[in-house]
Formats: sequence, C-alpha cells, structure tokens
Amino acid sequence: MRVTLCLLAALVAPLSAQQGDKEHADHAVTQGGSFPAGWTVRPDGKGEMKNVKLVTMEPGMHLTLGPAVILYRADTRGTEPFHTLATFTQTRKSEHAEGYGLFFGGRALEGSDQKYTYFLVRQDGSYLIKRRDGEKTSEISKGWVKHPAVKEPDAKGVATNLLEIDNKRDPSKVTFMVNGQSVHTADGKTMDPGGSVGIRANHNVDLHIQGFDVHR
Repeated sequence: MRVTLCLLAALVAPLSAQQGDKEHADHAVTQGGSFPAGWTVRPDGKGEMKNVKLVTMEPGMHLTLGPAVILYRADTRGTEPFHTLATFTQTRKSEHAEGYGLFFGGRALEGSDQKYTYFLVRQDGSYLIKRRDGEKTSEISKGWVKHPAVKEPDAKGVATNLLEIDNKRDPSKVTFMVNGQSVHTADGKTMDPGGSVGIRANHNVDLHIQGFDVHR
C-alpha cells in the first residue's frame, strides 16, 4: 500500500506543478505587437512583444498583457524634480494579484543594466515600491503593504486607482500617493529621481490608463 501511495504522489506532483506553471504563464494576446507612435515597450525577461497590446482608446489608452512590461515615451526623459500621475482602471479581476502603476528614475532602459524605481498597486488593496538594478530588485516598502487608500475590485472585477509620485513640491523627498492620500514618503537623496518616467504593469493584467503625464 505504501508503494502504491508513493507512486500516486509521484504522478500527481508533476501534474500539479504543470498546472501551476500554466496558470502563471504569460497569456497570449491577439493583435498585439504594435504600439502608438512615440511609445517604447520593454517586456520583462523573455516576454514576447506580440503578447503586448497598447492602443489609443479615448479617454486614454488600453493595455492588455501577456508579459510584465515597462512603457515610456522619449519626451518623459529629463532631470529632477518631477511629478507624475496616471489613473488606472483594472477592467477585470485577474487570476492572481498582479501589480500596475508608475516608475521613475529610469536609466539604460534598453539594455541589461536597466535601472528604475516602481510604485504599484494590486487588487488585494496593497501597494509596493521597489528598485530595479539590472536583474536584481530591492524593496523600499518592505514588500506589499495593505492600505485603505487602494481601491479593490467591485462585484464586476473593476477597480480604479489614481497613482502619483511627487518630487516637485518638495525636492528633498519623494511622495507616493494613491487616490490623493500619501502612502509612503522617502528621502529624495536616496531615490535617484532623475531619468525616465513611465508605466509599469505585471503580467496578464487588463488596464485602461488615463491622464498619464509628467510635470517638471
């Protein structure tokens, strides 16, 4: 009996792992791979551009993923201080809690030495702030942090959140805001606020993005 149970466990474990991998895999996206003029899209890792769809859809843009990505425009490159903002509407609840939001301090974004700091929210009502340096990341917010300012999806799976990162009103600090409320403040000297500003979204999310702008 023990031998039979062991054999069953050995068969079930790989099957469960395969199912888990399939659930977390990047979704295929139809009619992806072409983007509005002026936008640069970079998928994470081996993510495929054909599974990224960014289209102008007034008011704003609509993003459907596939792989996790960063998106930015050439005219958002510059020097500190800055204030950036965008309103994100998650149009359907995702299978797993995946983050979306803004990034700043982007440097060398086309190569393996890419650097940027990102500020995300997700459907469980939490936010995250991390720094990316090449293939490494370091936490600023000490993981995902629950906060009442972050709106969770309604019964239809829809959630709208206004995100802001401000270094302009007080260049000595960087303030991270959700729906008008400050959720985190960091020392401006440690945050490297100069560089590109843009949008960061994790895999398999479906988002409508309005009012993305950068004020310097």
